[in-house]
Parts: sequence; structure tokens; C-alpha cells
Amino acid sequence: MLDLHGDPIDLTASLVDIPSESRHERRIADEVEAALRAQTDGWEIVRNGDAVLARTRLGRPSRVLLAGHLDTVPAADNLPSRRDGALLYGCGTADMKSGVAVFLHLAATVAAPAHDLTLVLYDCEEIDASANGLGRIERELPDWLDADLAVLGEPTDGYIEAGCQGTLRVVVRAGGTRAHSARSWLGDNAIHKLGAVLDRLSGYRPRHVDIDGCTYREGLSAVRIDGGVAGNVIPDAASVTLNYRFAPDRTPQQALAHVHDVLDGLDVSIEQTDAAAGALPGLAAPAARSLVEAAGQVRAKYGWTDVARFAARGVAAVNYGPGDPNLAHARDERVPVATITAVTALLRGYLGG
Repeated sequence: MLDLHGDPIDLTASLVDIPSESRHERRIADEVEAALRAQTDGWEIVRNGDAVLARTRLGRPSRVLLAGHLDTVPAADNLPSRRDGALLYGCGTADMKSGVAVFLHLAATVAAPAHDLTLVLYDCEEIDASANGLGRIERELPDWLDADLAVLGEPTDGYIEAGCQGTLRVVVRAGGTRAHSARSWLGDNAIHKLGAVLDRLSGYRPRHVDIDGCTYREGLSAVRIDGGVAGNVIPDAASVTLNYRFAPDRTPQQALAHVHDVLDGLDVSIEQTDAAAGALPGLAAPAARSLVEAAGQVRAKYGWTDVARFAARGVAAVNYGPGDPNLAHARDERVPVATITAVTALLRGYLGG
């Protein structure tokens, strides 16, 4: 059985050694559930699919929710875990089994928390949003997501990372006339028309937006190009997919309007294929303020995380975990063990009052 009372570094290694690629989380969920039932006292524990939920009902004036995903991206010859001095290597060490280990350890060892606590450990975060276990919990058990503050154990390298960027994907399509490439003047090359789109992107200057002392850097990037029929055919269709990471002061509708403005006047069509709102920092909430004061290190979150789901529910939420976000999903994914210890100590002081 997982040892929730032991060193969270060792618990991280134990969790990493349980393969849990998205859609294959049953074994890790079984082991987490069994450990919580055996090693926590007075917690209400519920299983929802391959998610495990637990909470206290101590009558405290505030509630803090600790959330983390159990799944990982596919392993890249980086299982089982291995320790090399100050570093622990393995799939999920940074994203985000070290964060999950910290939360499980604290659930079992903070004897008299200053807040009521909720623990939400869920499945399928690393794949398409429609499969995300947190979304399923929101639909089926919404009261479990009520809190004064939600802390997501996403890798932040020990910083509080506030809010998150929104994300928008669009497909920009150009049309033309097909012809034999030996008689190119008879055709209208759709791929060539995308050159104007790429020129706009090359000259684009993204915004830097300061919100509550956190600077969000935007980015509008081409991430895929499609086109071509054969080696001797002028193509009559081509497309480029754009991803816009926007600051949380913009809605997805405003982000889409901005993309239209950037490409205004070009002979192309624009189709939105995916969008998710960002999350404002939410640092003014009392429960968030005291955590920020304890951590002393705050910065904007680059990328989209499930803090946006909590923000949409009116729950202040931050990202805070031991892993380095730059190492997430890497073949040599790793976490400094000292960071696991430091994050555990800070959260223990915060949760214990």
C-alpha cells in the first residue's frame, strides 16, 4: 500500500512507478483510494470513475480544495522512477505526481487543519477537454468543487502561478484553382496565398498584460500547415492552423475578433476549432492572499490549466506544485527532491494555520 505518512519524495516515486497514461488510471485510482481509506481519519471518501475525492467536515470557516490529475502522457522509456542525487526522474515526476504526493501526504498528516479540506484527484487531464475527469465531477458532483480557494498541483517550480492564459485555435483557409504545374499560369496557387498570413504572423507583436502584478505574455503562432495535391499539381486549397494564447482579460470571443483583425484584408476564411477562457489571478480572495504571503513568490501562469474551471465557478484558484513546467512531458522529466520538501513544508504551515 502507498505510504501516505512517509516522506513525500518516496511517495512521489511510488506514484510514478504506477503507470497511469490517460484512460488507464484505474490501478492508480484504486491504490490512492485504498491508501486514503486506510490512513486518514474522519474523511468522507467517494470514488467517481477513476477519480478519487475526499473531504473533511470540521466546521471550519473556510475550505481549501487541493486538486491534481492522476494521469500522465505516454511514457518515453522513463519508467520506473530513478533517483540520481538531488533529482528524481520518471514519467510524471513534474507533471504532476510530485504535486499529488504532497497533497496525499498532507491529507494524512495535517492533524488539525485551519480550513476544511477537499482533495480531488482526477483522470484524463492530459487529453481532450471532453474527457477531463474534473469536468465529469463538475457535472455529476458539483458540490465537491465548492471552496474558498482551490490549489492545483500543476508544476510551478515552487512558485505560486496565478490564473492562466486562454487558448484559441483557428484554421485559416485559402482557396485557388487547380492546374498542371507545367502550366502554372492557368492555376491559382492556394499555398502561395498563405504567405501573406505568415507575413502577418512574422510581424505580429504580442501584448504583455499586467494583471494584479502578474505579467501575461501573449502569443499568436502558426502550429500546422496543410496543402498540396501532388508533385505536379497547382493546389486549389491550403490551410494553416493558428494557436492564440491570450491574457485572461480577454474572452474567447474577443480573442477570435483579435485574430480577425490581425488577418483583416487577406483572401482567406477563418474557422474556430477550439477555445477555452483563461482565469484571472484571483489573488484578492482572503484565502489566496494568505497563501501568497506565505509563498512570497508569485508569477503569471503560461498555458491553460484547470484553474479556469474553478474561476468560472467563482472559486479563487492558483497553481502551486514542485515540478518545473519546462520539464513536463520531457523524456528526461525530473523533479528536484528539495522542491518537494519545500512545497510540502509551506503548504503544511498554510493548511495548519
